[in-house]
Amino acid sequence: MHAPAMRWTTRTAKLLRTTVLSLLAAVAAAGMTAGPAVAADGDVTWTVRTASNSYGATRSSYSYNINPGGTIEDGMVVANRGTAPLNLTVYAADGFTTEAGQLDLLTRDKKSVAVGAWVRPDSASIAIKPGKTATVPIKISVPDNATPGDYVGGILTSLTQPDQAEGINVDRRLGIRIKLRVGGELKPALAIEDFDVDYKGTWNPFGRGDATITYKIHNTGNAALSSQQAASVAGPFGLLRTKAHDLPKTPELLPGESWQVSVPIKDVSPAFRLAATATLTPLLTDPSGSVTPLDKISGTAHTWVVPWTLLLLVVLVVAAVVVAIRLTRRNRVRRKQREDARVQEAVEQALRGPKA
Repeated sequence: MHAPAMRWTTRTAKLLRTTVLSLLAAVAAAGMTAGPAVAADGDVTWTVRTASNSYGATRSSYSYNINPGGTIEDGMVVANRGTAPLNLTVYAADGFTTEAGQLDLLTRDKKSVAVGAWVRPDSASIAIKPGKTATVPIKISVPDNATPGDYVGGILTSLTQPDQAEGINVDRRLGIRIKLRVGGELKPALAIEDFDVDYKGTWNPFGRGDATITYKIHNTGNAALSSQQAASVAGPFGLLRTKAHDLPKTPELLPGESWQVSVPIKDVSPAFRLAATATLTPLLTDPSGSVTPLDKISGTAHTWVVPWTLLLLVVLVVAAVVVAIRLTRRNRVRRKQREDARVQEAVEQALRGPKA
């Protein structure tokens, strides 16, 4: 079986030779179903897969444990599925996580400092006849001073062809993911940063509003980590708690990378002082694909929520009660004054006696 691979399509300006488009079409990730990765655009079609050797016969990607100063030799098999000869460029590049949460590789004009610098194909280019395959030996040499931890990149094949209609060169890339875990003390760690909570209420004095929790997940350790998320908003003493549901697992972040998160929570009671809490369970994946949950981390932010319409209603009710009490008292005083006046008049009349 063939291993799934990463496919990119890059357009470079004919004169400036700068990258103007990079599209990730397929990702080689551990756990994906093995199968051929095909770069098909116009009359060009080829596939790449990992070589069958002591590391495995049906690998979905390259994954190694290696110590600083160590070397590894492996291979990539490239097959020409088209009807024309292929002349492909072969090179390695560092990986990074895109804003969409996908793995991408640096373009050739960007300098690689890890996997892209440590991985070397036996040849910088290969020529393959139609229907034929070629194996490209690759060698990974990790420097003696390499920092322990996880590194991700890829080995790429690239074909540049002119697009006469648009007057540009089209660079089609197809490759396979490489994950290295350099030996030494592994320190997986995530941090929650820039935590904030915002609340938007309603004019309904008895209604509930919507809260939005925002925070940044920062991989501060030396291991690639994803995480399970949980978030909630509660009033004082944890009362009237509302939880966010169906939060997705975050993408796997490489050491040093960050990921911005925005969590909407609906039907939140305006309980004057709201506390928003986010909890992450970091997930560490070893080279075999086994996932280990680590100790949870959490962050908290507070905001004041004043239910103005409810307060206005309360003020109006209190004012109405006060006015009613005052009117009642005033009426009582007036009735008492009228009664006292009638009694006084009756007494005075009795004292004067009957008229002659």
